[in-house]
Amino acid sequence: MTKTETNRIWRDGLWDNNPGLVQLLGLCPLLAVSNTAVNGLGLGLATLLVLVVSNGLVSLLRSAWRPEIRIPAFVLIIASTVTAIDLAMQAWLHELSRTLGIFVPLIVTNCTILARAEAFASKQPAGAALHDALAQGTGFAAVLIVLGAGREIVGQGTLLAGADMLFGEAAASWTIPMLPFDSGLLLAVLPPGAFIGLGLLVALRQYLVSRPQRAGVASSPAPMPSTPTAS
Repeated sequence: MTKTETNRIWRDGLWDNNPGLVQLLGLCPLLAVSNTAVNGLGLGLATLLVLVVSNGLVSLLRSAWRPEIRIPAFVLIIASTVTAIDLAMQAWLHELSRTLGIFVPLIVTNCTILARAEAFASKQPAGAALHDALAQGTGFAAVLIVLGAGREIVGQGTLLAGADMLFGEAAASWTIPMLPFDSGLLLAVLPPGAFIGLGLLVALRQYLVSRPQRAGVASSPAPMPSTPTAS
């Protein structure tokens, strides 16, 4: 795999074809648990790990099964990986697992994971499949973290509240007060706030993408008027 291909895969996952901002996949967990930055980071890391393991196994085993059973095989790999990660979180990150609740097992229904297994990992060598999983998973996790941080700041006036659930007791003091008053806007931490926040992120990305095109149109010279001809 060339450096150009690697760069294209990463740009595709992080920006051009981001699963959260462009494909709008996996919206149910994305909107449900992104009320704080730590919750977004926790679910983002779990989704990233599932993508890496499932893409790697699908790529390595792509020649071991018949084409007719590839989809059930993909689902079996993804479900097994999600179950293992869910049990590990219950054992070592119990409080975070309780906070994220059903949305960790529901990673198995995330369309992004099955789509990457079918569209990319089943047709590419392991190296490219792992790069694709890391790029798509990082792009999805970044949207979760940014949306969670924004909702937490506006809704609660803090940042990194509950960091001890992910990083241990030493992180209990990492909470950063962001507003000069005690309470924030309740709407931001409620479900409507999630839709509004994601809509603003999608609009911001669209604005950044279209800005060079608008600048090119504004700077292009106006067409010269045609010279009238004598009849």
